Amino acid sequence: MKMTAEALRQRIGQFFFPAVFINDTQENIQETERLIREYNIGGLTFFHSRASAATNYESKQKIVFNDDSYEKIKALIVRYQKAASTPLLISIDAEWGLAMRIEKTPQYPYAITLGALPENKSNLVYEVGKQIGLDLKAAGIQYNLAPLADINNNPNNPVIGYRSFGENKEKVANFAVEYLKGMSEVGILGCLKHFPGHGNTNVDSHLGLPVLKETLEELFENELYPFIKGIENNVDSIMIGHLAVPSLNNGKDTSATLSKAVIQDLLRDKLGYDGLVISDALNMHSVSKLYETKGELEWEAFNAGNDILCFAENVPEGIEAIFQNASPDRIFESYNRIMKAKEKAGILSGNTSASGELNFEKTSQLNLEIAQNAITKIIDNSSSESILEAQKSNKLAKLSLHKTTENTFFKTLDSKLPSPEFAFENLENSNFQEIEKSLENFEIILIALFPPKAKPLNNFEIGNEIFDLLSTLLQTKKCIVYVFGNPYVLPLIPNLKKAIGLVEAYQDFEEFQKTAGKQLLENIPCYGILPVNIEIQ
Repeated sequence: MKMTAEALRQRIGQFFFPAVFINDTQENIQETERLIREYNIGGLTFFHSRASAATNYESKQKIVFNDDSYEKIKALIVRYQKAASTPLLISIDAEWGLAMRIEKTPQYPYAITLGALPENKSNLVYEVGKQIGLDLKAAGIQYNLAPLADINNNPNNPVIGYRSFGENKEKVANFAVEYLKGMSEVGILGCLKHFPGHGNTNVDSHLGLPVLKETLEELFENELYPFIKGIENNVDSIMIGHLAVPSLNNGKDTSATLSKAVIQDLLRDKLGYDGLVISDALNMHSVSKLYETKGELEWEAFNAGNDILCFAENVPEGIEAIFQNASPDRIFESYNRIMKAKEKAGILSGNTSASGELNFEKTSQLNLEIAQNAITKIIDNSSSESILEAQKSNKLAKLSLHKTTENTFFKTLDSKLPSPEFAFENLENSNFQEIEKSLENFEIILIALFPPKAKPLNNFEIGNEIFDLLSTLLQTKKCIVYVFGNPYVLPLIPNLKKAIGLVEAYQDFEEFQKTAGKQLLENIPCYGILPVNIEIQ
């Protein structure tokens, strides 16, 4: 059938998923409506605000918190769908729930925490996928750009780390599939990312281009394993990462997002995948700075084999470049895949409205069950008797780092283990010398460390003074350490091996702090398993 140029351009418009921001100006919102109306774009990818979009973080723009972001996104989605003649597929990164992008919405544990669950508790990962799916539906979103299928086997990875289920390929594959099945159960599309595997890299692809040195055989042995399992389980979409694999590109450092060898030859032909392929955000510096001419990047990404161009910044020029260069067959292939996804999401009939409510209570119950099965005991040389004895003879003190003594963990312990409590919150209102002096007469110190950040940048924002204090205490006292944060913090703590007790609790959620407190008081066994190899010093 012969199509008019205009009809073909309208189909090409479906490949474009520009970024939109919940907290944006009226002017920007109207510009998006214009793109939707004029270019028949296929969907949108939501971010919190322009300051929070990943590549802005080196400009240190302040992210302004907004209590009504959730109401705003719901209203914006209704407004954008009204402007669309073909219903839009609305997408968002909600790896650990809407809370990844939106304040005051349910937050679930990070993938690394889920990775600590024993294999026989994979049903909890399914439940997380399902609950996140229901939260997305409540907002009017049909497509979650999650979970990660990356195997985090490089502790220096600045951008994957806590977002991966760990470094065991079977567990990563099984848990990613469970998460996808949970979402699928409630009608939400999922996505495995970042093909062909972003785990063994030490460059942040938002800012530079990571290079994977592996051969194709090595990739099959490890990185590709979870993607293959996802394909066997009919994953809706696969996101291509901005990372170079020279062994697949005749030795060239071409980003996978722009590589036919990676998308067409490997993913489509060798692995037999015929679902949707979406590019990682095209504003990321590893690719956005490659082409002078607007539209050229979009054409190159499409030509390499991507169906959806995520965070495309040059919609009119991109449509034109694809129109001028692509064969009608190739255009129809991608168009049909997108339509199939929209059909599965149930929006082609025009039913794009939000359904259901956010259920914080259900989230809390699920988080509690995860805490009860994920918290991991690493060193166990202390007995509850010795702690009780120290408490009775006033030789037990508690120290909270980066949170006040009012934390839930301490409050849970106070019922049966009241003892003097000290805290270091920040440099302005806490003094290390004073804390050290105050702890001199105690024998057992129960330390709760709350790392301020989940990302490893600047040692998780933990100051050197804290490491020095920990080092001194570990050498001079009997210390029991609970870490409510990313387990990659552990190797940074000097003399941690000298602790008489060490428990990794992964999250600072109330449910995790309560569970950790109960575990200590009642000597409950810990069922969690460290999802990554960690050498403590």
